[in-house]
Amino acid sequence: MPGFRAKIRIGILIIVVVGICLAALYGLLKPISNGCIMTYMYPTYIPISSSESISRVKYGLYLYHEGWKKIDYKEHLKKLSGVPVLFIPGNGGSFKQVRSLAAESDRAYQNGPLEPTFYQEASLRPEEGGVDINLSGFQLPSQYTSRLDWFAVDLEGEHSAMDGAILEEHTEYVVYAIHKILDQYKVSYDARTREGAAVSGSLPKSVILVGHSMGGFVARAAVIHPRLRKSAVETVLTLSTPHQSPPVALQPSLGHYFARVNSEWIEGYKVQTTNTGRYVSDPVLSHVVVVSISGAYNDYQVRSKLTSLDNIVPPTHGFMISSTAMKNVWLSMEHQAILWCNQLVVQVSHTLLSLIDSRTGQPLPDTQKRLAVFARMLRSGISHNFDWMMQLPSCKRLLNIPVQNTKDVTGSLVHRPVACPANIHWNDGGLDRDLYIQINELTVLAMDGRRRWLDIQKLGSNGKSHFVLVTNLEPCSGIRLHLWPEKGKSTTSIPLNDRVVEVTSKMMHIPSGPAPRQLEPGSQTEQAPPSAVFWLGPEDMHGFRFLTVSVAPRPTISGRPPPAASMAVGQFFNPEEGNQELSPWFMLQSTYSQKDLVLEEAHPLAVKLSFAISLGLLPVTLSLKTVSCGIRNSGLPEEEAGDLESSRLCKLRCFPPVALAWDDTSGLHVYPNLNSETIVVDSSPAHWSSTQQSEKTVVLLLVDPHCSYKSSISISVSAAASRLLLLYSPKIVGFSIAVVFFALMRQACSWDLDLRIPSMLTAVESNLTLISHFFPLAILPIFFSLFLSLLMSQPLPPFASFISISLICYIFANGFIAILILISHLVFFVAAVTHIFIKTRWQMWERNVSFFFLRWFVNRSSSFFSLKVVRVLRANPVIVTAVTAMVLGSLVHPSFGLLILLFSHFLCCHNALCSFLTASCCNHEQNNENFDCNCEDYVGSERLKFKFDGSFKRTFPSEDNSSSSPDSSKSFGETQLDLFHHRHGLLILHLVATMMFAPSVVAWIQRLALGESLPWLLDSVLCIGVILHGICNSKPEFNSFFLSYSGIPIRNVRLYFIYLIAGYWSYFSGLTLAPYRAFYVMGAVGGISFALRMLCRRNGEKKEVTYSSRKHSHRH
Repeated sequence: MPGFRAKIRIGILIIVVVGICLAALYGLLKPISNGCIMTYMYPTYIPISSSESISRVKYGLYLYHEGWKKIDYKEHLKKLSGVPVLFIPGNGGSFKQVRSLAAESDRAYQNGPLEPTFYQEASLRPEEGGVDINLSGFQLPSQYTSRLDWFAVDLEGEHSAMDGAILEEHTEYVVYAIHKILDQYKVSYDARTREGAAVSGSLPKSVILVGHSMGGFVARAAVIHPRLRKSAVETVLTLSTPHQSPPVALQPSLGHYFARVNSEWIEGYKVQTTNTGRYVSDPVLSHVVVVSISGAYNDYQVRSKLTSLDNIVPPTHGFMISSTAMKNVWLSMEHQAILWCNQLVVQVSHTLLSLIDSRTGQPLPDTQKRLAVFARMLRSGISHNFDWMMQLPSCKRLLNIPVQNTKDVTGSLVHRPVACPANIHWNDGGLDRDLYIQINELTVLAMDGRRRWLDIQKLGSNGKSHFVLVTNLEPCSGIRLHLWPEKGKSTTSIPLNDRVVEVTSKMMHIPSGPAPRQLEPGSQTEQAPPSAVFWLGPEDMHGFRFLTVSVAPRPTISGRPPPAASMAVGQFFNPEEGNQELSPWFMLQSTYSQKDLVLEEAHPLAVKLSFAISLGLLPVTLSLKTVSCGIRNSGLPEEEAGDLESSRLCKLRCFPPVALAWDDTSGLHVYPNLNSETIVVDSSPAHWSSTQQSEKTVVLLLVDPHCSYKSSISISVSAAASRLLLLYSPKIVGFSIAVVFFALMRQACSWDLDLRIPSMLTAVESNLTLISHFFPLAILPIFFSLFLSLLMSQPLPPFASFISISLICYIFANGFIAILILISHLVFFVAAVTHIFIKTRWQMWERNVSFFFLRWFVNRSSSFFSLKVVRVLRANPVIVTAVTAMVLGSLVHPSFGLLILLFSHFLCCHNALCSFLTASCCNHEQNNENFDCNCEDYVGSERLKFKFDGSFKRTFPSEDNSSSSPDSSKSFGETQLDLFHHRHGLLILHLVATMMFAPSVVAWIQRLALGESLPWLLDSVLCIGVILHGICNSKPEFNSFFLSYSGIPIRNVRLYFIYLIAGYWSYFSGLTLAPYRAFYVMGAVGGISFALRMLCRRNGEKKEVTYSSRKHSHRH
């Protein structure tokens, strides 16, 4: 047993692990307000009949129809003429989940495109081909020419995220469904032709795939299926789909299937060449576009890192976007809410309709045009990178103003900035008068019909080279901005070569909070929340002298002026003045004490907060409180002025703050009307594959420069705990297996050194010793992984956070295994004490005549055990266990074979512990005659010794083999305790292996009524390897093998070295977030153990342990 200090360390470790788990559970179960609007519909599902060849298939295909009127299914199918879209549900999903997307698509087709706005639009980035391709003249459709025909596959609600075989079956059926849909259009077209009905358009040649969760991965797997028709799928849209790896990466076959599909996708985008490098054909998937949408930080099941398409789909053919960065959405949502959240569903519906070519009525054939539609419809105008938005020196670029190609009077093609449309009434001469701003701050409190002139050279001096403006006025209709080379009366008064540049289109839309409530008509209200931000850098304003901000006049309503609900605040400022660097120490201190930051009046409008630790790991609760708002004398009593000024008066003067957070993984997150919010981004820092950019999070605060604020920052412990488990649970699982292997190594090493075998708890605790074990087992693999990154020319992860988080996860894994060990210890001791108690009482009852019936029953049952078959089975329990476990693991499910192995371990541990407790009781009775535990009766009836060859002999060590023997260095009780510790270690390892198959068992049970196929070969082979490990290493003496061959000296193969290698492999599996790979080494250890046993038997070697001596001998 560990010493007192070791017990204290283990106790503290367990308390910390349990505390983190409880805090994480509280954070995960806390209700979430996502702000989504419910979608309503009138669904009808029309079944599509299957062909005769697969009439017995268990899945189904349906066509969605929106409407409350009853329709004739056959007649409706004849009218199919739209663009086919196939919806694939996810893990445990239903085909009826298509109803929100299909209903909104129908409404969008009937109502037409979204009302145009004149904010800055997103475009393809340089890495996506935005520089090399020419999309001039390409515009989004002004009306939709074809409707979307939504189909859905019924996959019986199977849990595809838990079993690789289910994923493969779903892929097979989706391929069939795609072909069936395309054939159905041909049948409908022919039927209309025969009936003389009018036919128009062309038959669809491809199907758009929309997949939710695992359905998105099934869609990608179907694209590369060998039986899929060429070009049958060209567009794939996924919602909260894990692309990088399974969300529960525990089953080996599931992880292998993911890796195989991703590998084929990577090869599919490469040019086909011969072995000599000669060109053969274009990439197989060159026509396929994939767009992935994640639910951001509120999606606990699939993190944004998993939805990324990095290293799978090149940027020229797809991208990932978070729902928090989607135009007109701006919300994070749960895993299921992404299917019905109206804001997202509407945007997705219009995006898919915009893909349709108005000339053909089918999706655009050009890959780059389809990708451009997705970019314009889904992305906002705000840059995905903070440095690009700020136009810092590290990120040089030209003025990004949309241009249009027109011809001048001579017929020459010229590029002119896109101005506001002519149909929006605006008259420069109608402006009341010009205002000349003399300070670097600009304030608009109403639509006053005035133009404000700002001298760039004067106001932008002294380093204040950036201009930012926030407003709630609509671009073009409410506000317009121009850059002037010189002062003029109107935009047409300047010569053509020096014409002013309208930069209104650079206004970026941001979500605004609820509008202020007007107490009475015409009364002054609180400042309206901003809905747009406008940004100009020094390169944008280079060559211009003036910037004008023109505000349109607002007509009166019923003879009264409108309420003052319009606002615009601008400022020339120096970005360096608003930078706030928050160090790791500052953030760690805020976990137990709130930290304050003060923004005095006349501060920059844009304040940059740089968090040294990503908010994806340590979410912060950021609160902004208005301290003052420039009103020195409010005319109120001194004791009342403070609170009232900071509440009522300041709300009339200061606009609600806005926070914009940038993350390297999930992009932009916007927090409007910031008062007190927990700011979290769905980043994935401190992984082996993480980049240096994922280390930090940048938050930009847009705050009114007229007011002063007190900002409070504190770490949300529950949110941080939940993020820790969500992000690093695969790493913890891999490390847990490594911890068990390291503990087994410790036990095997102690046996080889002729020491007592330590308990698993002692072995786990000793591996946390800093110098002797912790550094080589926990720290050295991390440095080796960094060395591998250098060798493979891969970017290094953030050094400090990668090492710190990895060590935290390793310590957490030790705590988890310690809890598992303590629970199993409790179960074993309760079972052993109960067994001894019942056995001693049974012996007392046997002497009692009144229990004659019980003796008669025992005698009758003994006749059953005397049967030859039963005797053979009892004589060879190990062989029976191995055969039963392998058969169940290969033909039924691997977990059932592992359960048989666990049962065998449990019986052996139970027998060894009972023998140890009985021997201890006998020794105590010999030392204390007053103590009575009926030792002699129990020993006489239950002298059980377990041998590897399968025999259970009713013998108890003689006095010569007991501790009283002068030659004995080890008592019988000690040998049984060593056996218990050894088998208990194997039980813990194989228990973890069985738990990794638990999700797959759930899916297997669900499919019992539907017919179950054989397990995957990979799972069965690895399961057999684990079983062989448990069978071939059932005793401590099998921790080393002596092998001899003619001409070759004797070699001693020690298992502790194999355990060490297995532990390192499992550790690296955790670092790569692929814990299922630890199963490979478990099977390999079993195969090595079996091979060594067979080699020993082949050479006629037999092993025998003499417990009377501390040294163990081997008979060859």
